[in-house]
Amino acid sequence: MERNVTLDFVRGIAILGILLLNITAFGLPKAAYLNPAWYGDIAQRDAWTWALLDLFAQVKFLSLFAILFGAGLQMLLPRGKRWIQSRLTLLVILGFIHSLFFWDGDILLAYGLVGLIAWRMIRDAQSVKTMFNTGVVLYLIGIAVLLLLGAISGSTPNRSWLPDAANVQYEMWWKTSGGFTEAIANRADMLSNTLLALGAQYGWQLAGMMLLGAALMRSGWLKGQFSLHHYRRVGTLLIGLGMLINIPSIVAQWQLGWSYRWCAFFLQAPRELGGPMQAIGYAALAWGFWPQICGSKLVSAIACVGRMALSNYLLQTLICTTLFNHLGLFMKFNRLQLLAFVPLVWAVNILFSVFWLKHFSQGPLEWLWRRLTARASGTSLERTSR
Repeated sequence: MERNVTLDFVRGIAILGILLLNITAFGLPKAAYLNPAWYGDIAQRDAWTWALLDLFAQVKFLSLFAILFGAGLQMLLPRGKRWIQSRLTLLVILGFIHSLFFWDGDILLAYGLVGLIAWRMIRDAQSVKTMFNTGVVLYLIGIAVLLLLGAISGSTPNRSWLPDAANVQYEMWWKTSGGFTEAIANRADMLSNTLLALGAQYGWQLAGMMLLGAALMRSGWLKGQFSLHHYRRVGTLLIGLGMLINIPSIVAQWQLGWSYRWCAFFLQAPRELGGPMQAIGYAALAWGFWPQICGSKLVSAIACVGRMALSNYLLQTLICTTLFNHLGLFMKFNRLQLLAFVPLVWAVNILFSVFWLKHFSQGPLEWLWRRLTARASGTSLERTSR
Protein backbone atom coordinates (compact mmCIF):
# COMPACT_ATOMS: atom_id res chain seq x y z
CA MET A 1 0.00 0.00 0.00
CA GLU A 2 1.41 3.36 -1.03
CA ARG A 3 1.99 5.78 1.85
CA ASN A 4 -0.01 8.98 2.10
CA VAL A 5 2.83 11.52 2.39
CA THR A 6 0.47 14.35 3.30
CA LEU A 7 -0.85 12.28 6.20
CA ASP A 8 2.74 11.60 7.30
CA PHE A 9 3.44 15.34 7.16
CA VAL A 10 0.40 16.21 9.27
CA ARG A 11 1.35 13.50 11.77
CA GLY A 12 4.86 14.94 11.89
CA ILE A 13 3.44 18.40 12.58
CA ALA A 14 1.40 16.93 15.43
CA ILE A 15 4.40 15.20 17.03
CA LEU A 16 6.57 18.32 16.76
CA GLY A 17 3.74 20.58 17.92
CA ILE A 18 3.06 18.51 21.04
CA LEU A 19 6.54 19.41 22.29
CA LEU A 20 5.57 23.10 22.44
CA LEU A 21 3.42 22.20 25.46
CA ASN A 22 5.36 19.23 26.79
CA ILE A 23 8.51 21.29 27.20
CA THR A 24 6.80 23.08 30.09
CA ALA A 25 5.93 19.75 31.68
CA PHE A 26 9.55 18.63 31.33
CA GLY A 27 11.13 21.81 32.64
CA LEU A 28 8.70 23.03 35.31
CA PRO A 29 6.49 21.46 38.02
CA LYS A 30 3.44 19.56 36.85
CA ALA A 31 1.10 22.37 37.92
CA ALA A 32 2.69 24.72 35.37
CA TYR A 33 1.24 22.79 32.44
CA LEU A 34 -2.22 24.37 32.78
CA ASN A 35 -1.64 27.15 35.33
CA PRO A 36 0.90 29.80 34.25
CA ALA A 37 0.56 31.38 37.73
CA TRP A 38 1.44 28.10 39.46
CA TYR A 39 3.85 29.83 41.87
CA GLY A 40 1.27 32.42 42.96
CA ASP A 41 2.51 35.19 40.68
CA ILE A 42 3.38 35.57 37.00
CA ALA A 43 5.75 37.63 34.88
CA GLN A 44 4.34 39.44 31.86
CA ARG A 45 6.51 37.44 29.44
CA ASP A 46 5.20 34.17 30.88
CA ALA A 47 1.59 35.38 30.64
CA TRP A 48 1.98 36.25 26.96
CA THR A 49 3.81 32.99 26.24
CA TRP A 50 0.98 31.06 27.88
CA ALA A 51 -1.67 33.05 26.01
CA LEU A 52 -0.13 32.49 22.57
CA LEU A 53 0.46 28.79 23.17
CA ASP A 54 -3.07 28.44 24.54
CA LEU A 55 -4.46 30.06 21.41
CA PHE A 56 -2.43 28.17 18.81
CA ALA A 57 -1.12 24.97 20.40
CA GLN A 58 -2.70 23.86 23.70
CA VAL A 59 -5.05 20.91 23.01
CA LYS A 60 -4.73 21.49 19.24
CA PHE A 61 -1.78 19.22 18.49
CA LEU A 62 -2.86 16.53 20.94
CA SER A 63 -6.29 16.63 19.29
CA LEU A 64 -4.69 16.38 15.87
CA PHE A 65 -2.66 13.35 16.96
CA ALA A 66 -5.76 11.68 18.47
CA ILE A 67 -7.73 12.31 15.26
CA LEU A 68 -4.92 10.76 13.20
CA PHE A 69 -4.77 7.83 15.62
CA GLY A 70 -8.44 7.20 14.96
CA ALA A 71 -7.81 7.46 11.23
CA GLY A 72 -5.10 4.83 11.67
CA LEU A 73 -7.58 2.52 13.40
CA GLN A 74 -9.88 2.84 10.40
CA MET A 75 -6.99 1.96 8.09
CA LEU A 76 -6.12 -1.08 10.22
CA LEU A 77 -9.58 -2.68 10.02
CA PRO A 78 -8.65 -4.96 7.09
CA ARG A 79 -5.89 -6.47 9.26
CA GLY A 80 -8.52 -8.07 11.47
CA LYS A 81 -9.42 -8.29 15.14
CA ARG A 82 -6.37 -10.20 16.39
CA TRP A 83 -3.90 -7.83 14.75
CA ILE A 84 -5.57 -4.67 16.04
CA GLN A 85 -6.05 -5.98 19.58
CA SER A 86 -2.46 -7.21 19.73
CA ARG A 87 -1.13 -3.92 18.41
CA LEU A 88 -3.11 -1.84 20.90
CA THR A 89 -2.29 -4.13 23.83
CA LEU A 90 1.40 -3.74 23.07
CA LEU A 91 0.91 0.02 22.97
CA VAL A 92 -0.69 -0.16 26.44
CA ILE A 93 2.33 -2.08 27.73
CA LEU A 94 4.74 0.39 26.15
CA GLY A 95 2.78 3.31 27.60
CA PHE A 96 2.85 1.72 31.04
CA ILE A 97 6.64 1.31 30.83
CA HIS A 98 7.07 4.85 29.52
CA SER A 99 4.90 6.45 32.21
CA LEU A 100 6.34 4.42 35.09
CA PHE A 101 10.05 4.36 34.23
CA PHE A 102 10.62 7.46 32.11
CA TRP A 103 8.04 10.27 32.25
CA ASP A 104 4.75 10.97 33.96
CA GLY A 105 3.32 12.86 30.96
CA ASP A 106 2.83 9.75 28.78
CA ILE A 107 -0.09 9.59 26.32
CA LEU A 108 0.53 6.12 24.84
CA LEU A 109 -1.21 4.23 27.66
CA ALA A 110 -4.35 6.34 27.28
CA TYR A 111 -4.36 5.95 23.50
CA GLY A 112 -3.95 2.19 23.75
CA LEU A 113 -6.66 1.72 26.38
CA VAL A 114 -9.21 3.96 24.66
CA GLY A 115 -8.23 2.54 21.28
CA LEU A 116 -9.18 -0.96 22.45
CA ILE A 117 -12.73 0.33 22.88
CA ALA A 118 -12.87 2.80 20.00
CA TRP A 119 -11.77 0.40 17.26
CA ARG A 120 -14.87 -1.76 17.81
CA MET A 121 -17.11 1.30 17.58
CA ILE A 122 -15.32 2.24 14.36
CA ARG A 123 -15.69 -1.27 12.94
CA ASP A 124 -19.39 -1.49 13.80
CA ALA A 125 -20.39 2.00 12.65
CA GLN A 126 -23.01 1.71 9.92
CA SER A 127 -22.09 4.93 8.16
CA VAL A 128 -19.65 7.83 8.17
CA LYS A 129 -22.38 10.13 9.44
CA THR A 130 -23.18 7.82 12.36
CA MET A 131 -19.54 7.52 13.31
CA PHE A 132 -18.93 11.26 13.06
CA ASN A 133 -22.02 12.12 15.12
CA THR A 134 -21.12 9.53 17.76
CA GLY A 135 -17.65 11.04 17.99
CA VAL A 136 -19.10 14.53 18.51
CA VAL A 137 -21.48 13.28 21.21
CA LEU A 138 -18.71 11.43 23.09
CA TYR A 139 -16.50 14.50 22.96
CA LEU A 140 -19.27 16.76 24.26
CA ILE A 141 -19.97 14.31 27.09
CA GLY A 142 -16.32 14.69 28.11
CA ILE A 143 -16.67 18.48 28.21
CA ALA A 144 -19.93 18.17 30.18
CA VAL A 145 -18.16 15.99 32.75
CA LEU A 146 -15.40 18.61 32.97
CA LEU A 147 -18.01 21.26 33.80
CA LEU A 148 -19.64 18.94 36.33
CA LEU A 149 -16.28 18.41 38.04
CA GLY A 150 -15.91 22.19 38.20
CA ALA A 151 -19.32 22.54 39.83
CA ILE A 152 -18.48 20.10 42.62
CA SER A 153 -14.80 20.93 43.09
CA GLY A 154 -15.11 23.85 45.49
CA SER A 155 -12.97 26.97 45.50
CA THR A 156 -9.87 25.81 47.40
CA PRO A 157 -7.04 25.09 44.95
CA ASN A 158 -5.34 21.72 45.19
CA ARG A 159 -1.61 21.15 44.80
CA SER A 160 -1.96 20.11 41.17
CA TRP A 161 -3.07 23.69 40.39
CA LEU A 162 -1.29 25.78 43.04
CA PRO A 163 1.41 23.77 44.88
CA ASP A 164 3.02 25.17 48.00
CA ALA A 165 6.79 25.60 48.35
CA ALA A 166 7.24 22.25 50.05
CA ASN A 167 5.47 20.38 47.22
CA VAL A 168 7.52 22.19 44.60
CA GLN A 169 10.77 21.38 46.38
CA TYR A 170 9.75 17.76 46.79
CA GLU A 171 8.87 17.43 43.10
CA MET A 172 12.21 18.96 42.15
CA TRP A 173 14.02 16.57 44.49
CA TRP A 174 12.47 13.32 43.30
CA LYS A 175 12.79 14.29 39.63
CA THR A 176 16.45 15.29 39.80
CA SER A 177 18.15 13.53 42.69
CA GLY A 178 15.68 11.43 44.67
CA GLY A 179 16.73 8.13 43.22
CA PHE A 180 15.11 5.44 41.10
CA THR A 181 12.75 4.05 43.76
CA GLU A 182 11.39 7.47 44.74
CA ALA A 183 10.83 8.40 41.09
CA ILE A 184 8.95 5.16 40.40
CA ALA A 185 6.73 5.65 43.46
CA ASN A 186 5.78 9.20 42.44
CA ARG A 187 5.18 8.28 38.80
CA ALA A 188 2.99 5.38 39.93
CA ASP A 189 0.92 7.79 42.02
CA MET A 190 0.56 10.16 39.07
CA LEU A 191 -0.30 7.23 36.81
CA SER A 192 -3.18 6.21 39.07
CA ASN A 193 -4.53 9.77 38.95
CA THR A 194 -4.20 9.80 35.17
CA LEU A 195 -6.16 6.56 34.85
CA LEU A 196 -8.91 7.93 37.10
CA ALA A 197 -9.14 11.06 34.96
CA LEU A 198 -9.17 8.94 31.82
CA GLY A 199 -12.07 6.84 33.04
CA ALA A 200 -14.07 9.71 34.46
CA GLN A 201 -13.57 12.48 31.92
CA TYR A 202 -10.78 12.56 29.33
CA GLY A 203 -11.51 9.10 27.94
CA TRP A 204 -14.82 10.37 26.55
CA GLN A 205 -13.06 13.13 24.66
CA LEU A 206 -10.27 10.88 23.43
CA ALA A 207 -12.72 8.27 22.13
CA GLY A 208 -14.70 11.03 20.44
CA MET A 209 -11.65 12.35 18.63
CA MET A 210 -10.68 8.86 17.48
CA LEU A 211 -14.13 8.34 16.00
CA LEU A 212 -13.97 11.73 14.30
CA GLY A 213 -10.62 10.79 12.74
CA ALA A 214 -11.93 7.42 11.59
CA ALA A 215 -14.98 9.09 10.04
CA LEU A 216 -12.82 11.61 8.21
CA MET A 217 -10.65 8.78 6.91
CA ARG A 218 -13.56 6.60 5.81
CA SER A 219 -15.17 9.52 4.00
CA GLY A 220 -11.97 10.16 2.05
CA TRP A 221 -11.43 13.58 3.65
CA LEU A 222 -8.14 12.53 5.26
CA LYS A 223 -7.07 10.97 1.98
CA GLY A 224 -7.17 14.30 0.17
CA GLN A 225 -10.15 13.36 -2.01
CA PHE A 226 -11.82 16.77 -1.85
CA SER A 227 -10.95 19.91 -3.79
CA LEU A 228 -8.12 22.25 -2.80
CA HIS A 229 -10.67 25.05 -2.49
CA HIS A 230 -12.71 22.95 -0.07
CA TYR A 231 -9.71 22.26 2.19
CA ARG A 232 -8.60 25.89 2.19
CA ARG A 233 -12.09 27.16 2.95
CA VAL A 234 -12.72 24.59 5.70
CA GLY A 235 -9.27 25.17 7.20
CA THR A 236 -9.72 28.92 7.40
CA LEU A 237 -13.24 28.62 8.78
CA LEU A 238 -12.42 26.05 11.49
CA ILE A 239 -9.26 27.77 12.67
CA GLY A 240 -11.06 31.09 12.86
CA LEU A 241 -14.02 29.57 14.71
CA GLY A 242 -11.80 27.73 17.15
CA MET A 243 -9.87 30.89 17.96
CA LEU A 244 -13.08 32.89 18.44
CA ILE A 245 -14.24 30.33 20.98
CA ASN A 246 -10.89 30.25 22.76
CA ILE A 247 -9.97 33.95 22.95
CA PRO A 248 -12.68 34.99 25.48
CA SER A 249 -11.52 32.16 27.76
CA ILE A 250 -7.89 33.31 27.54
CA VAL A 251 -8.87 36.88 28.37
CA ALA A 252 -11.11 35.76 31.24
CA GLN A 253 -8.43 33.56 32.80
CA TRP A 254 -5.91 36.40 32.58
CA GLN A 255 -8.35 38.86 34.16
CA LEU A 256 -9.18 36.42 36.96
CA GLY A 257 -5.49 35.82 37.69
CA TRP A 258 -5.91 32.11 36.89
CA SER A 259 -8.17 31.60 39.88
CA TYR A 260 -8.72 27.91 40.63
CA ARG A 261 -12.49 28.21 41.05
CA TRP A 262 -13.06 29.33 37.48
CA CYS A 263 -9.90 28.57 35.54
CA ALA A 264 -9.18 24.97 36.54
CA PHE A 265 -12.43 23.66 35.05
CA PHE A 266 -15.02 26.07 33.63
CA LEU A 267 -12.65 28.18 31.54
CA GLN A 268 -10.84 25.10 30.27
CA ALA A 269 -14.02 24.07 28.44
CA PRO A 270 -13.90 26.68 25.62
CA ARG A 271 -10.37 25.59 24.73
CA GLU A 272 -11.46 21.95 24.76
CA LEU A 273 -14.40 22.84 22.53
CA GLY A 274 -12.40 24.83 19.99
CA GLY A 275 -9.27 22.68 20.01
CA PRO A 276 -10.45 19.89 17.67
CA MET A 277 -11.82 22.51 15.28
CA GLN A 278 -8.43 24.15 14.98
CA ALA A 279 -6.74 20.75 14.74
CA ILE A 280 -8.89 19.72 11.79
CA GLY A 281 -8.34 23.20 10.36
CA TYR A 282 -4.57 22.74 10.50
CA ALA A 283 -4.89 19.43 8.68
CA ALA A 284 -7.18 21.01 6.09
CA LEU A 285 -4.64 23.72 5.27
CA ALA A 286 -1.95 21.08 4.76
CA TRP A 287 -4.10 19.39 2.12
CA GLY A 288 -5.30 22.66 0.66
CA PHE A 289 -1.79 23.99 0.06
CA TRP A 290 -0.08 20.67 -0.59
CA PRO A 291 0.76 21.43 -4.26
CA GLN A 292 2.60 24.56 -3.10
CA ILE A 293 4.54 22.95 -0.23
CA CYS A 294 5.09 19.32 -1.26
CA GLY A 295 8.37 20.08 -3.03
CA SER A 296 9.99 21.56 0.06
CA LYS A 297 12.81 19.59 1.64
CA LEU A 298 11.60 20.66 5.07
CA VAL A 299 8.12 19.30 4.37
CA SER A 300 9.64 16.00 3.25
CA ALA A 301 11.74 15.90 6.40
CA ILE A 302 8.70 16.54 8.62
CA ALA A 303 6.89 13.74 6.78
CA CYS A 304 9.78 11.48 7.82
CA VAL A 305 9.14 12.51 11.43
CA GLY A 306 5.50 11.51 10.96
CA ARG A 307 6.47 8.10 9.57
CA MET A 308 8.45 7.53 12.78
CA ALA A 309 5.94 9.15 15.16
CA LEU A 310 6.32 6.61 17.96
CA SER A 311 10.13 6.63 17.84
CA ASN A 312 10.22 10.42 17.77
CA TYR A 313 7.73 10.83 20.63
CA LEU A 314 9.88 8.63 22.86
CA LEU A 315 13.06 10.28 21.61
CA GLN A 316 11.68 13.61 22.86
CA THR A 317 11.22 12.02 26.28
CA LEU A 318 14.80 10.70 26.34
CA ILE A 319 16.27 14.06 25.32
CA CYS A 320 14.18 16.18 27.67
CA THR A 321 14.38 13.95 30.75
CA THR A 322 18.14 13.80 30.26
CA LEU A 323 18.38 17.59 30.06
CA PHE A 324 15.99 18.53 32.83
CA ASN A 325 16.04 15.58 35.24
CA HIS A 326 19.54 14.13 34.92
CA LEU A 327 21.56 17.22 34.00
CA GLY A 328 19.87 19.41 36.59
CA LEU A 329 18.09 21.92 34.33
CA PHE A 330 14.68 21.37 35.97
CA MET A 331 13.18 24.70 37.15
CA LYS A 332 16.17 26.65 35.83
CA PHE A 333 14.20 28.38 33.05
CA ASN A 334 10.90 30.21 32.78
CA ARG A 335 8.10 29.37 30.37
CA LEU A 336 9.42 31.58 27.58
CA GLN A 337 13.03 30.46 27.94
CA LEU A 338 12.01 26.81 27.76
CA LEU A 339 10.76 27.36 24.21
CA ALA A 340 14.38 27.86 23.13
CA PHE A 341 14.93 24.14 23.66
CA VAL A 342 12.12 23.19 21.29
CA PRO A 343 13.86 23.91 17.93
CA LEU A 344 16.91 22.00 19.13
CA VAL A 345 14.83 18.90 19.90
CA TRP A 346 12.96 19.33 16.63
CA ALA A 347 16.28 19.37 14.78
CA VAL A 348 17.28 16.08 16.41
CA ASN A 349 13.88 14.55 15.51
CA ILE A 350 14.19 15.67 11.90
CA LEU A 351 17.83 14.70 11.37
CA PHE A 352 17.35 11.33 13.05
CA SER A 353 14.24 10.56 10.97
CA VAL A 354 15.76 11.54 7.64
CA PHE A 355 18.96 9.59 8.34
CA TRP A 356 17.14 6.49 9.58
CA LEU A 357 14.67 6.31 6.69
CA LYS A 358 17.51 6.54 4.18
CA HIS A 359 18.63 3.13 5.43
CA PHE A 360 15.45 1.50 6.73
CA SER A 361 11.79 1.43 5.75
CA GLN A 362 10.47 2.03 9.30
CA GLY A 363 11.52 3.69 12.51
CA PRO A 364 13.18 1.40 15.07
CA LEU A 365 10.23 1.24 17.46
CA GLU A 366 7.73 1.01 14.59
CA TRP A 367 9.67 -1.99 13.30
CA LEU A 368 9.71 -3.64 16.71
CA TRP A 369 6.03 -2.85 17.32
CA ARG A 370 5.05 -4.41 14.01
CA ARG A 371 7.09 -7.56 14.55
CA LEU A 372 5.78 -8.08 18.08
CA THR A 373 2.23 -7.48 16.85
CA ALA A 374 2.67 -10.09 14.14
CA ARG A 375 4.00 -12.59 16.67
CA ALA A 376 1.28 -11.86 19.25
CA SER A 377 -1.50 -12.10 16.67
CA GLY A 378 -0.08 -15.13 14.89
CA THR A 379 0.02 -13.23 11.60
CA SER A 380 2.85 -13.46 9.09
CA LEU A 381 4.74 -10.24 8.32
CA GLU A 382 4.37 -10.85 4.60
CA ARG A 383 0.58 -10.61 4.86
CA THR A 384 0.82 -7.27 6.67
CA SER A 385 3.55 -5.63 4.63
CA ARG A 386 2.69 -2.16 3.44
